[in-house]
Amino acid sequence: MRIACLKHVEYEGPAYFPDWATRQGHVLEEFLVPRDGLPGVGDHDKVIVIGGPMSVWETDRHPWLDEEKRFLADILSAGIPALGICLGAQLLAEQFGAKVQTGDHKEIGWFDVQLEPRARTTWLGNALPNRFQSFFWHGDFFDLPGGAEPVASSEAHHVQGFVLGNCLGLQFHLEATPTWTRRLVKRDAHELVAGRFIQSAERICAATPQCYSENHRLLDRVMDRWLALDQKMKVRRPASSVIS
Repeated sequence: MRIACLKHVEYEGPAYFPDWATRQGHVLEEFLVPRDGLPGVGDHDKVIVIGGPMSVWETDRHPWLDEEKRFLADILSAGIPALGICLGAQLLAEQFGAKVQTGDHKEIGWFDVQLEPRARTTWLGNALPNRFQSFFWHGDFFDLPGGAEPVASSEAHHVQGFVLGNCLGLQFHLEATPTWTRRLVKRDAHELVAGRFIQSAERICAATPQCYSENHRLLDRVMDRWLALDQKMKVRRPASSVIS
């Protein structure tokens, strides 16, 4: 299977996803959107959209965001399954008509995630446990898109993920690796200021190997279910969806 992975900055790469793809025998093609542009619609079986420090509305600073939004609109219209992580989830939520905005606080570090009961009624099934810990680094939040099922919540915010048809958006980073996390801490250290939901660099980097491996085990389960989806689950975006 060919999977496109859309990146937004060089230092925030796909982390565990390449290892997962290699082990599963899939081809994962990375596109650093500001530099490489976007693949053709239909060139890949599925699309993963990962994170970045920008906000979905910062099209003046990042003109390529308009092109990416048009691409996402096209793949969603074609029924191509999409997985969004952090900024990627925010971009998908926006396409489905949800409001994305800066929150009252940032959420940076390892925090408990509470599974929403309705998530089990979706194709995710029992992929995720009722409670687990994962890594967050974001300051923007989204409302639940119309017609979507909520996946998870945290103490910081009540919407941390959604399922809508064959699309999944997650605010947290099951794909995080120690190297990826340390790079983010070094590059964006200025964001690690005192805050209720902001952990110190030392605490973030003290996460055990077991913490990462458990997140990867959960991501494996999620990906198994996501890969089984096809275009039969195509969903209609509301007329108010943002295309560009």
